[in-house]
Amino acid sequence: MKKEIPNILTLLNLFSGCIAITMAFRGDFTAVVIWVAVAALFDFFDGLAARSLGVASKMGVELDSLADLVSFGLAPATAVFKLLQDHTLLPDLLSRFEPVIPYLAFLIPLFSAYRLAKFNIDDRQTTSFLGLPTPANGLFWVSYVCGTCLAAGTNGFYLYLTAGLILVLSLLMISEIPMFSLKIKSMKIKGNERQLLLIVIMTGCVVFWGIKGVAWGILSYIVISLFSMRKGENLYK
Repeated sequence: MKKEIPNILTLLNLFSGCIAITMAFRGDFTAVVIWVAVAALFDFFDGLAARSLGVASKMGVELDSLADLVSFGLAPATAVFKLLQDHTLLPDLLSRFEPVIPYLAFLIPLFSAYRLAKFNIDDRQTTSFLGLPTPANGLFWVSYVCGTCLAAGTNGFYLYLTAGLILVLSLLMISEIPMFSLKIKSMKIKGNERQLLLIVIMTGCVVFWGIKGVAWGILSYIVISLFSMRKGENLYK
């Protein structure tokens, strides 16, 4: 039974993602954020449980990717689809494309699937990441949708912003750009400077902007990783 505990947590991640999808179809974007965040917690604890109990397995790795594709790929994409379909003002120039524009959202799970498959066969990403992690991308999008759904209905600029972010972040997921691990390896500050800085920034963003602050926190994560890479720091230590 012990070896099934991580898999049960992974399935709870998947279950949370399924609920997030139903909330997205209802247009309840706050609930989408909550359930994707719950999925992220289960995603964190399934790996922790597998390592702590010494029961990590290939099946667990594959099951985790399948759950992540739903919770951090399809669920956020469904929210973005509803944003583009029902809550976004289209500029007159693009009005003829109104029926197809919402389907841009499904680039998110397509690139997420590619990213997850790539991650599973890449032994360079055991302690850090190459490209934007799928959960981080998913959390960005549900926060973004929740934070912009009202403004997007009054300003056509948000269509261009959303489409541009879909393209940029999707490509970033499958890129070779190093991203530091979010895991805190010890109780010491040294060696965890980036992680602690991100925690402070994320907390501040949420305090000031509420749920949409999560999106700003994820963008900060990207910026800190790019800055560390430019300085030549080793993100794999």
